[in-house]
Amino acid sequence: MYQEHAVTARTDLLQGSLDLLILKSLLLGSLHGWGISKRIRQLSEDVLSVNQGSLYPALYRLEDRGWIDAEWGVSPEGRKVKVYSLTTAGRAQYRAEQEQWRLFSGAVARVLAAT
Repeated sequence: MYQEHAVTARTDLLQGSLDLLILKSLLLGSLHGWGISKRIRQLSEDVLSVNQGSLYPALYRLEDRGWIDAEWGVSPEGRKVKVYSLTTAGRAQYRAEQEQWRLFSGAVARVLAAT
């Protein structure tokens, strides 16, 4: 039972930070969906994994908000893929969300350090 709860909690945490993780991934360069998922996994040293069922709705939401753009391109394997890139508004949103995350994670660290 504990392991099931831990997996759920980790998924919920990822859901709450998914926009920030996607924006950061695209800050480093344009990517297609699978590339974004792979970059998050690599940067987190295999701790965070974004499933496609969470990733694509988030990408559509970020595109609707004007934070990312999408264009059709070709993957290194020769497949037609949508390539996502960060907009100017997306860069500003990344900075805002990064600051919110810094404040939040600092507060959690202070609570955990309390004796």
